[in-house]
Amino acid sequence: MDKQIKSKIFSRPDYFLAFGFGSGLFPFAPGTVGSLIGLMIFLPCLSFSSYIQLMIIVAGLLFGIWITDRVSREIGIKDPPAIVFDEFVGIWIAVFLLPHFLLVIPAFLLFRLFDIYKPWPISFFDQKLNGGAGIMLDDVCAGLLVFFVMQASGWCFSVFF
Repeated sequence: MDKQIKSKIFSRPDYFLAFGFGSGLFPFAPGTVGSLIGLMIFLPCLSFSSYIQLMIIVAGLLFGIWITDRVSREIGIKDPPAIVFDEFVGIWIAVFLLPHFLLVIPAFLLFRLFDIYKPWPISFFDQKLNGGAGIMLDDVCAGLLVFFVMQASGWCFSVFF
């Protein structure tokens, strides 16, 4: 990443947010680091009502489409790996309404697995959409898949424990 972009990350709020407070600059696995930061941001929200959590997720999604589109267009890269705001929203969806706190770790790991390997339908959003929607919606899809798996796992977890 060139020096000019790095300087913008710490001088412009839109870059700072799109690059996950700078976590996207991590030299390896920036998506994993961004997901971890996103999870840490959202963990306190798990104590909020489901309505408030959902409002945060929807606001994050809409804001994320706008901000990632703006920054990626300005730097001229379709989906830069260092833009990790999409990982924030994806992990928020993955842990939304978790039936048990112990499922946070498997939800995180499964989200990263889906986001890295991009099975269908995640790959569809990754390949077919452009701009902020394309950047955000593959992670939203990964988060939704994890959400459904975690809900089913939580039901099984509560039956046996």
